[in-house]
Amino acid sequence: MSGRKETVLDLAKFVDKGVQVKLTGGRQVTGTLKGYDQLLNLVLDEAIEFLRDPDDPLKTTDQTRRLGLVVCRGTAVMLVSPTDGTDEIANPFTQPEGA
Repeated sequence: MSGRKETVLDLAKFVDKGVQVKLTGGRQVTGTLKGYDQLLNLVLDEAIEFLRDPDDPLKTTDQTRRLGLVVCRGTAVMLVSPTDGTDEIANPFTQPEGA
């Protein structure tokens, strides 16, 4: 076994592509991945934060805030996914209103 650490997540294929990042505390940011390190610190360019609903902090709204160039600390990163090829669907496990 070599002394070199390998990351579980290979982010090299996402560099210079759009990614969506979910952070602890409920924040959600999209942007272009410009760099990362072995601690999962991410550098995003043209980042946009999706603001949360004041009544329900677990839900995001359609309101956004432009952040520009940001560094996401690796300890706060919960999810990294590409923006291309993903679609948002309705939650199949929620009960319809009035049922």
